[in-house]
Amino acid sequence: MNWNTIIRQFENYIKLERSLSDNSVQAYVRDVAKLREFLEISNLDTNPQEVSQQQLSEFLRYISELGMSPFSQARMLSGLKSFFRFLKYEEIIEIDPSALIEAPRLGRKLPDTLSVEEIDLILNAIDMSTPEGSRNRAMLETLYSSGLRVSELIQLRINHIYFDVGFLRILGKGNKERLVPIGKVAMKYLQIYLNEVRCHLKIQPGFENHAFLNRRGKPLSRVMVFMIIKDLVIKAGIKKTVSPHTFRHSFATHLVERGADLRAVQEMLGHESITTTEIYTHLDRDYLRQIITEFHPRS
Repeated sequence: MNWNTIIRQFENYIKLERSLSDNSVQAYVRDVAKLREFLEISNLDTNPQEVSQQQLSEFLRYISELGMSPFSQARMLSGLKSFFRFLKYEEIIEIDPSALIEAPRLGRKLPDTLSVEEIDLILNAIDMSTPEGSRNRAMLETLYSSGLRVSELIQLRINHIYFDVGFLRILGKGNKERLVPIGKVAMKYLQIYLNEVRCHLKIQPGFENHAFLNRRGKPLSRVMVFMIIKDLVIKAGIKKTVSPHTFRHSFATHLVERGADLRAVQEMLGHESITTTEIYTHLDRDYLRQIITEFHPRS
């Protein structure tokens, strides 16, 4: 029995027999689809009946390295456990490979932070003689310069880059927009990429306004950004677990360590607390730009 058939059966089961909400049904189906995607990326031609406990453990390690929080990992594992319990209930499998897998501890351990020197090592490991190298330098400079989430980075639009005033217009969680300053170094590499590399790509219809594209003219995926960073970290000889979120965390940490106003950093990161409480006053854009100029290591 193939993945598509079993996923449809699982969806009907949790919708009709367990009476889960539409949001929960969609989340559980996405969880299974992500596992399937991981197996395909890993070149494992495995059908649902053959998934092993080791493969599940490798998948959980993979999403952890992608920067997914322990809470999100635990929720995804819950969805997968429901899937495999369903397979056992339907007698499609005899042994549940998820039965002995424990959810990650929901502690408050912060992710690894890169030092300024380690950031430089990673950026200098990029081969700027290739089109992909020019794109990757612009991408990582932007990621670190503005503290973006990886989803915000891959969805960045060209018409949302305001080179004249040094700001990016970002669509964050919950479709909430914010303006984020971008440093001069990042703008320089962005302009090089856009004007000298991207303009030569054969861009697929519908993606003409996406800033960062792969060689086939389509937007980069989250997985691709993670793989690019992982490869550069190895080349740089850094022995830390580094994901796109590490750049975002390093951005905030370096600003605060150098004396930047915490309220300004929170607004630039687009944290929910800024938009849902009235504790913080609205900060004007000149002040945010001043924070970047004074405190960011690569300003």
